[in-house]
Amino acid sequence: MPVHRSGSVRPRHLFLAGLLLAALSLVLAVPATAADTPARGSAHMGMGVAAHDGTGALPSSADATQTEGVDVSSHQGNVAWSTLWSSGVKWAYTKATEGTYYTNPYFAQQYNGSYNVGMIRGAYHFATPDTTSGATQANYFVDHGGGWSRDGKTLPGALDIEWNPYGAACYGKSASAMVSWIADFLNTYKARTGRDAVIYTATSWWTDCTGNYGGFAANNPLWIARYASSVGTLPAGWGYYTMWQYTSSGPTVGDHNRFNGALDRVVALANG
Repeated sequence: MPVHRSGSVRPRHLFLAGLLLAALSLVLAVPATAADTPARGSAHMGMGVAAHDGTGALPSSADATQTEGVDVSSHQGNVAWSTLWSSGVKWAYTKATEGTYYTNPYFAQQYNGSYNVGMIRGAYHFATPDTTSGATQANYFVDHGGGWSRDGKTLPGALDIEWNPYGAACYGKSASAMVSWIADFLNTYKARTGRDAVIYTATSWWTDCTGNYGGFAANNPLWIARYASSVGTLPAGWGYYTMWQYTSSGPTVGDHNRFNGALDRVVALANG
């Protein structure tokens, strides 16, 4: 008759249970951020604003000294420009490029479509300072829709510099290195087009990632992002904003903006 050893099964069960717990702990330890990271090229103006700065009440109705505008990217697809024009939108910016690896497949419909209904339009570049130099990205931008012409309907290109949607907020750069990267982009853009680019940013990002550098304010118009009833504190150096992205949930397309001046001032910026 075989002898039953009561203690021989329990250690084996305990061992198997331990293996399962160890495997489970490894699965749980894998960060979720990889799955949450958006695909390269999908970035757009203001995608980090609500998450980092929050949202508040919309500003009151614009007066005659402000001019409504929108910004669009591939997220909007083919845009109903005539609807926007009829609603009072008079200017628009279209995402042209990101880094040196992406061009907006809807760029022609968006950039030319806004122009064709009578809007003053411009192009913007989503900066990725951790991939290539500022000069390289400025050249890529100009070569893929970001140029400028003195036709009275084309705004200078805009540099969208904000939170990194793909990794570290400041792209792994120190404040001084970030300032150098931005300067490299701006200098190259001006050399290629003759125009000073617009800088799109948020005050909190600018403070954290450039050390609140004020040296670009004399030449580069400020496009501030803040989803609230007022623009709040501006980055160092700028005493006023030129454009303000005030919401990502506006009518027809999400991102709505106000130009800090009447339509003739928008024309003036287009003409340089």
